[in-house]
Amino acid sequence: MSSDPLVIFTPSGKRGTFPVGTPILTAARQLGVDLDSACGGRGICSKCQVTPSYGEFPKHGVTVAEDALSEWNAVEQRYDDKRGLTPGRRLGCQATVQGDIVIDVPAESQVHKQVVRKRAEVRDITLNATISRVYVEVEEPDMHKPSGDLERLMTALKEATGHAEITIDTHLLRPLQPILRKGNWAVTAALHQGHKDSAPRVVALWPGYYEEPLFGLAVDLGSTTIAGHLCNLATGEVVASSGLMNPQIRFGEDLMSRVSYAMMNKGGDLEMTDAVRAGLNQLVIDIAKEAEIDKSQILDAVFVMNPVMHHLFLGIDPFELGQAPFALATSDALELPASELGLDIAPGTQAYLLPCIAGHVGADAAGVALSEAPDKSEDLVLVVDVGTNAEILLGDKEGVLACSSPTGPAFEGAQISAGQRAAPGAIERVEIDPVTKEPRFRVIGCELWSDDEGFAAAVANTGITGICGSGIIEVIAEMRIAGLVDASGLIGSAEQTGTNRCFLDGRTNSYTLWEGDADQKAITVTNADIRAIQMAKAALYSGARLLMDKRGVDQVDRVVLAGAFGAHISAKHAMVLGMIPDCPLDKVTSAGNAAGTGARIALLNSKARGEIETLVRQIEKIETAVEPRFQEHFVNASALPNSSDPFPILRDVVALPEVSFNTGGGEGSSAGGGRRRRRRG
Repeated sequence: MSSDPLVIFTPSGKRGTFPVGTPILTAARQLGVDLDSACGGRGICSKCQVTPSYGEFPKHGVTVAEDALSEWNAVEQRYDDKRGLTPGRRLGCQATVQGDIVIDVPAESQVHKQVVRKRAEVRDITLNATISRVYVEVEEPDMHKPSGDLERLMTALKEATGHAEITIDTHLLRPLQPILRKGNWAVTAALHQGHKDSAPRVVALWPGYYEEPLFGLAVDLGSTTIAGHLCNLATGEVVASSGLMNPQIRFGEDLMSRVSYAMMNKGGDLEMTDAVRAGLNQLVIDIAKEAEIDKSQILDAVFVMNPVMHHLFLGIDPFELGQAPFALATSDALELPASELGLDIAPGTQAYLLPCIAGHVGADAAGVALSEAPDKSEDLVLVVDVGTNAEILLGDKEGVLACSSPTGPAFEGAQISAGQRAAPGAIERVEIDPVTKEPRFRVIGCELWSDDEGFAAAVANTGITGICGSGIIEVIAEMRIAGLVDASGLIGSAEQTGTNRCFLDGRTNSYTLWEGDADQKAITVTNADIRAIQMAKAALYSGARLLMDKRGVDQVDRVVLAGAFGAHISAKHAMVLGMIPDCPLDKVTSAGNAAGTGARIALLNSKARGEIETLVRQIEKIETAVEPRFQEHFVNASALPNSSDPFPILRDVVALPEVSFNTGGGEGSSAGGGRRRRRRG
């Protein structure tokens, strides 16, 4: 085993050992990490900026010392003096490896930018925003009728609105008098009124008649990506959408890794709080720029997120969420000034956080429930929000059950040998000919298939860089359909499968999806890749199966795949893998980013906030971690599609070859078959 330091890159998850003194940029290039550089490593372009992380990382099995990188040098100082470097960042061409290190490659340093696929779904939403505007003319001051400007403003607002009580944000007291006089005693006030019949509050003031539109921001704060939708509060129109990688990913790809980081590193929780708030502030800047508005026009914001992100966003240590009984500090919906959350929007911007359902079922699941309304469904519907932590709802008008399953980041392309985030050049669709075993595929950013004329020219700029989540789902399912993988998840040898695309790779076999070219290495699917997907999909299916057990059913009427990843999953391929229960394929639909849609509904219709707060109290929560049958379901669900549940509906549509590659001899066996049998499991 090498004694050289281990270098781990996030968000790609790629890792390798390198001699002391190796520049981070060199390590990135050798591992195929997407780190930009245009100046040949001379410290001029600054495109190779990286963020090192220090402390204990139990998931990665490393402790990063403060001296894990070389000291800040003169080249970095010169660049910082001239152009400025974000605090905590280093230049990848200058910082060299001195010890085990975790390196985050920020989005702006990546050649192939992350595609945040959390688009705004088209929905009819009843408009009843918390923000309204009122134009009033205020009585001028009179020496014979002494009263303050504020009191006369309040009198005018009460008369105009009919409200007996109105309050005002204290930040408006200082600019109040200049605004009144600039408007010649006419002003426009923005009033915020929550859904709990509280007195309206003045949150913004403008001199004269202010007619520029006012906006609200709906944010899905995911563990991997953050997506925001900017909505016109008067029309409900989504005027801009923007997204970015969650900066917390450098502390751990999955939630429990972040909880562990907080537990193992004093102040680690506050580090992650600062990181996610900085990311949200960048999102505000980006989305305001895209919409060509001033961020002071954004006066309302709604957030959905899982429980760990919820606590870290609020600045609460998630320690208790890492151990039974997984107690939340608070599960209620919260309404508070955005400034109290460290958000730099407008001084009066209000923030609303949807309620959490349980310790592992968060406000994002509440957003999904608000969007998909399983409690109003006539038929039994299973709603699966597929992500790093899958959240699952099962219900109809008789009641709703909820749970979460720790699927991990494999569905996002992490833990996969050629895996990557969704970005131009990533393989996203795959088909394999069941006779010839030859594959064809499509990559993000190109509509052509790999065997179409003109494909090579069309992808010349992006290249073929790896496999994203939807691509790994499809290729493994296609391998199962083509007889290249057996039900246990083993890839067959060239002799067993009849194709040289299957080759001995160490002690197991791998499959060549793309042969590579002069610039990029081949893309293969390994048995370890299949095992990672098996573990993720088994966790997902087991959660759904537990809810079905509680409901006393063996089948559901329909399945809704939610989440950005869920929107790009093929229903057939998901069922071949056994990710979801057996169901007619035409009854499996995608809801896109349902959590984000729920956030938009709560943003634009204040009454919906009360509705979801009521529903959350009625949902029955199931904690998978303490359910005795979870492990049984998990073991059965590790097979493709399942070793216990027969999947009769699927088998009527798709023929799955009855092959087995776990054999030590006989017809179709390969050398090393017995060795694989001993390693199974």
